[in-house]
Amino acid sequence: MVRKVWMVRRVVQVAMLLLCLWIGVEVWLFMRWGMSGGTTLYVPHPPGAEGFLPISALMSLRHWMATGHFTSIHPAGLTIFLAILLTGLFLKKGFCGWLCPVGTLSEYLWLLGRRLFGRSLALPRWLDWPLRMVKYLLLGLFLWAVWGMDLHALEAFLNSPYNRMADLKMYLFFARIGGLALGVILVLAALSVVVQNPWCRYLCPYGALLGFLSLASPFKVRREATTCIDCEACTRACPSRIQVHASERVHSDECMACLRCIEACPVKDTLAMEAPGRTRITPLHFGTLVAGLFALVCCLAMATGHWHNAIPREEYLRRIPELDSPIYQHNRGKAPAE
Repeated sequence: MVRKVWMVRRVVQVAMLLLCLWIGVEVWLFMRWGMSGGTTLYVPHPPGAEGFLPISALMSLRHWMATGHFTSIHPAGLTIFLAILLTGLFLKKGFCGWLCPVGTLSEYLWLLGRRLFGRSLALPRWLDWPLRMVKYLLLGLFLWAVWGMDLHALEAFLNSPYNRMADLKMYLFFARIGGLALGVILVLAALSVVVQNPWCRYLCPYGALLGFLSLASPFKVRREATTCIDCEACTRACPSRIQVHASERVHSDECMACLRCIEACPVKDTLAMEAPGRTRITPLHFGTLVAGLFALVCCLAMATGHWHNAIPREEYLRRIPELDSPIYQHNRGKAPAE
């Protein structure tokens, strides 16, 4: 069982990482074509790049709820956002534990730290709890800002030059990363070596949102008290520091459904992921559900014409060389019009 849990999740995580890397290569090739004025090899704009625009997706969701219009600017971004929300609602924070590339890299960093130092640093509870609230405060600020916008302001932002090119602006941010931004990333990476998942645990608004949704998930890790030997191996293995050994069912909004607790349990069938009716779900089946639900939503969008954006090739050719212009700045949600 232990090796099966490890293998299944690693395969899913690595596959998602490789997919994200390939999307990055496609964006680089697309940008090279655009910067050359269309003289180099044309590689189509990769819709998956829009998945790295959560604020734009949140605004598109708000606009969709208000008007019934599914955005044509970054439809794949909204689709991916919806897929992530659905995994949170039905499969706990399965996206965080199985698919999120940032979560995967963070996990590999603290595993490296354990190999180097023999343990991870656990912050004291008096510091850990208020730091955990930061991601909920950030989520609240984003929701307040977006839901506080009137329909005219939403439409102005969504149709602005900045938002139309937002995924390419994101690429340029990393391609030309400055010293401060690079320093912040390196500090977070260094912290991830000694502290388990500091970004996910303390700062990620996505994780906060999925944590709220996961409370309604029908899937829960369940502990069989009659066979439990109280070794607390499950609690020590949990990267979210949940007291698994003291719970009959794990309801915590911090549970990423990584199944490391099940992996660590020395007594067969004492810990298991269960669906309603106490139906036990194997790691293979749970991983298939997480990846399958995510892929299903994306495939439905492709089949119904809600995947590729409506920005024509000629517009990209015109805009890409001028992305440093002031009209391609977000200005805290008040992006300039054309």
